[in-house]
Amino acid sequence: MGTVHARSLDPLPMNGPDFGSPDDADLVEVEPQKKQEILENKDVVVQRVHFEGLGRTKDDLVAHEIGQVFKAKNLIEVMRKSHEAREKLLRLGVFRNVEVLIDTCEGEDAVPNGLDVTFEVTELRRVTGSYNTMVGNNEGSMVLGLKLPNLFGRAEKMTFQFSYGTKETSYGLSFFKPQVGNFERNFSVNLYKVTGQFPWSSLRETDRGVSAEINFPIWKTSHTLKWEGVWRELGCLARTASFTIREESGHTLKSSLSHSMVIDSRNASILPKSGALLKINQELAGYTGGDVSFLKEDFELQLNRQLTWDSVLSTSLWGGMLVPIGDRPSSIADRFYLGGPTSVRGFSMYSIGPQSEGDYLGGEAYWAGGVHLYTPLPFRPGRGGFGDLFRTHFFLNAGNLCNLNYGKFCLSSVCNIFNSSFFYIRSNSKKNNLLLLSLGEGPGAHLRRLAECIRWSYGAGLVLRLGNIARLELNYCIPMGVQSGDRICDGVQFGAGIRFL
Repeated sequence: MGTVHARSLDPLPMNGPDFGSPDDADLVEVEPQKKQEILENKDVVVQRVHFEGLGRTKDDLVAHEIGQVFKAKNLIEVMRKSHEAREKLLRLGVFRNVEVLIDTCEGEDAVPNGLDVTFEVTELRRVTGSYNTMVGNNEGSMVLGLKLPNLFGRAEKMTFQFSYGTKETSYGLSFFKPQVGNFERNFSVNLYKVTGQFPWSSLRETDRGVSAEINFPIWKTSHTLKWEGVWRELGCLARTASFTIREESGHTLKSSLSHSMVIDSRNASILPKSGALLKINQELAGYTGGDVSFLKEDFELQLNRQLTWDSVLSTSLWGGMLVPIGDRPSSIADRFYLGGPTSVRGFSMYSIGPQSEGDYLGGEAYWAGGVHLYTPLPFRPGRGGFGDLFRTHFFLNAGNLCNLNYGKFCLSSVCNIFNSSFFYIRSNSKKNNLLLLSLGEGPGAHLRRLAECIRWSYGAGLVLRLGNIARLELNYCIPMGVQSGDRICDGVQFGAGIRFL
């Protein structure tokens, strides 16, 4: 009797990638028996699929994941589709282990070319705990978690998580519910409290909030619709905080609706060699309650192309704009920040743009772009092993961040009209001069302001890929276009994180 064994995998992580390469898991051991060799060259029929080890998991959940196995027409295709089904089952976060056995059929109803496929599964315990470390943008944290997987038998998950980091401490309780048969379509609810320190602004922020979001794919795009209500408490981190930061201190209530779209064709999330990434985010605050009102748009674009000698050319472009709604100015907690080892290198963390007495206030509009060349290490030490995790890095970064005058319709301050941006004179040779009231600066003025005083830098260094989790950079940076008030990091700069310009 011929039998095919698929080698066991560890369960795939639910919230991000893990160390190591998944390619090692694609090996399938085949027992070279005579009957099996005949079946490899013949059409086969998958007559039955069995599950062993199911407890609280519902049948309809696993039935959707193994449906493609019945469509296989030969033994090699059965093996491939069984392995794909196994990966889908592991992705559900329901099973600790899944093994596949492919055997010839026996019994009175067995056909000569019939096969039985058996999935031997081991369910996760009802309560599991975890301890790990997490790398953010130039900060690290320790994460403790308590999880109730497969809560109602259809891959639902309840999670409590505590995170303690160098700049941030958070508590969170979340419930996750995927759609049966379509894991990418899911719903989640989150309750959280986050306390963060932002030394570049002498600011401490505590957020207490609730959010609900729906994730769903459309063609080759992934979409997220989210509502968030958050009570924010801002305070001074040091006694030397500027007066502007003290004015920002206090309590605000934000209620916002947001949408994000992602198109990702990269072959890897960390140091990809090919493919492209496009992220577009929109957030509208104030129309569902709260005392903060704005419209916020931002995007991220990345293109990667593999060159000769295993080199990769990567280009990226970020940009965003925040438009306050109503008379109230934008909050320091909602603005954009730029600069540091993960964005415009050669500048200190978030130290580009408007500042007051050394405290950086962020901006309402920004852009940043980069060109990078990644090459193997000289002479390829450790090739085929640990040395492949390192790359040499040559870069050119540029960007700018500023506040924009969007204006508002108000004619009460006529006495100051000649000193404001609400008044201008247009004239030409054929018409009389026209006095026009402008509602703030136009798009052309905004673009000109973003094109002024561009900060840029260039340099070279080393990059270390930490699996598919994060990357570390050690670069020698030469900042250029430095403006008054900017803080630079001229020379060696270290960076760690997931999202890099």
